[in-house]
Amino acid sequence: MEKLISIVNLNKIYKTGSVEVHALKNVNIEIEKGEFIAIMGHSGSGKSTLMNILGCLDRPTTGKYYLDGLEIEKQNADELSLIRNKKIGFVFQAFNLIPRTNVLRNVELPMIYAKIKTSERHERALELLNKVGLGERIDHLPNELSGGQKQRAAIARALANHPPIILADEPTGNLDTQSSEEIINIFKELNKEGNTIILVTHEADIAEHANRVIMFKDGEIIKDSRKEGEYNVAGEH
Repeated sequence: MEKLISIVNLNKIYKTGSVEVHALKNVNIEIEKGEFIAIMGHSGSGKSTLMNILGCLDRPTTGKYYLDGLEIEKQNADELSLIRNKKIGFVFQAFNLIPRTNVLRNVELPMIYAKIKTSERHERALELLNKVGLGERIDHLPNELSGGQKQRAAIARALANHPPIILADEPTGNLDTQSSEEIINIFKELNKEGNTIILVTHEADIAEHANRVIMFKDGEIIKDSRKEGEYNVAGEH
């Protein structure tokens, strides 16, 4: 398999006055194309900090992050914006849909930023909404959708520019059991089609669907296990 992400000796330190918080400590991860990974840990474990760095929304204090061969620290703000738009699809717990804009337009937005012509983006948005089972809801506003439907719309939007990576931060956190299962099944299907899925969750039953689980505690990886075998990285704390 081909390496997609490489993280080397990554540290993230937040300073509040004279207090330093080590959110990530010497993190090393390699992710291959086509993996389905769940990142787990309690609140404050560092998993969301890692997600922000993976999504090029934040930079590490020290260490290296390579995405598809690019050294991310060397990219300027415009280049990072382009990387986010082309290579990464984001799915959030709170859906982050634009309230006064219908579902179709919400899904088209990343393609507007990518300067894709109107007819092409309209066709792509329709195709994606049909794919996630929302073909009959394209004119609805987000507040006219259930939680599960909102998250399906958010997944369609994340896929708009054919990104190789889907980053999902607690995507089932606001959903009931049935809706959660539907969303996870969509991620599994996308993974079969070749998308690399990186999912942050604190729910063990959701993480079970992934092929690999990386467990964080106090900013460090304490376990990195694959379905076919398991190994501890830093030993149990």
